[in-house]
Amino acid sequence: MDLKTRVQNRLITEMDPSMDVSRTAEVRATIKEMYDAILQEESIILGRKERDALFEQIVAEILGLGPLEPLLADETITEIMVNGPKKIFVERRGKVQRVNLAFESDEHLMRIIERIVAPLGRRIDESSPTVDARLKDGSRVNAVIPPIALNGPTLTIRKFFKKPLTIEDLIRFGSITEEAVEFLRACVIAAVNIIVSGGTGTGKTTFLNVLSSFIPSDVRIITIENAAELQLRQEHVVTLESRPPNVEGKGEVSIRDLVINSLRMRPDRIVVGECRGGEALDMLQAMNTGHEGSMTTLHANNTRDALARLETMVLMAGMELPHRAIREQVASAIDMIVQLERMRDGSRRVTSITEVQGMEGDVITTADIFKFEQTGLEEGKIIGRLRPTGIRPKFMEKIEEAGIHLPPSIFGVAQRVRY
Repeated sequence: MDLKTRVQNRLITEMDPSMDVSRTAEVRATIKEMYDAILQEESIILGRKERDALFEQIVAEILGLGPLEPLLADETITEIMVNGPKKIFVERRGKVQRVNLAFESDEHLMRIIERIVAPLGRRIDESSPTVDARLKDGSRVNAVIPPIALNGPTLTIRKFFKKPLTIEDLIRFGSITEEAVEFLRACVIAAVNIIVSGGTGTGKTTFLNVLSSFIPSDVRIITIENAAELQLRQEHVVTLESRPPNVEGKGEVSIRDLVINSLRMRPDRIVVGECRGGEALDMLQAMNTGHEGSMTTLHANNTRDALARLETMVLMAGMELPHRAIREQVASAIDMIVQLERMRDGSRRVTSITEVQGMEGDVITTADIFKFEQTGLEEGKIIGRLRPTGIRPKFMEKIEEAGIHLPPSIFGVAQRVRY
């Protein structure tokens, strides 16, 4: 048995089981006292650095999430992926890399997973081998265990940042241009219905959060999410979160239930974290019946895919609607789709801002207002810019009615000079 396990086991055995572990500072001080006593009693001589490192590892096991603690504390890491006990990967600045950390065994990793899910009243075992959960800081967690996961227990953590990214950050990272931001700000203030579309890990929730920050402070906003991640700063915000079924399979509250309920709460704007199923129909109906300026995200690789996926999700609501009727609903409800992409160099960018213009026959017509143009590759980094296409959206009247006058140059149109 190694030194860490031996000292840790003694500490766990000798600690008062009634101790309130939520009082972290007190418990930490108690563990330190006992730790020093055990080292002295067993005549274990360690250098100061080794002694402190061993103490931190043991505290992480007793109070935290073991080897994951330093990764959770590292602000450069956005995602943690554990593929069985011996392989831990992280994502930094859009790139995935393996880290030199490991769990001792499958059992050790299972203990940490159970420590995450138990306080939330969830369970994970052979009969229910997958679970979605959330850490105290809001980070999203997904766990899958054998027999489903063949490599051993698997854990994925999407980290939640207390200080959300701002639009200035996105401009600085090159994710979007100032002209496009000025246009999007005008669209949100003027209550344009917007969908943020993108693949996995493209930053959809972050972008939705930034867009939501442009909503005027005098409107009532209802946010609906699977895991509350949006951090709106306005005063009049109601946050709703879905709930999975309990151990008996009862008590589920779906996103769809919440969207339907939100309509009875006198919302000015509805912001749905992500549309995945039948709630898309209720969202479209809400957008079509006076809840303008509503927003959501969905998984799709391009604008056309986003429209097709919306159609599929409406069918998931169980309504026998003809395809043309669904497309008409989509075309009249959605004003704009913002497409995000994670590029080959790991950067996340807005690749198009597209107006949904209406119907032509059985087809939804669209027009790109801004489109990303790649101009080169330097040292593995993609060089390019989100450029206006010269097309002014048909809903410009709506923007002007809101008292916002955008210069023609935003759309790449030359300003007329009068002599």
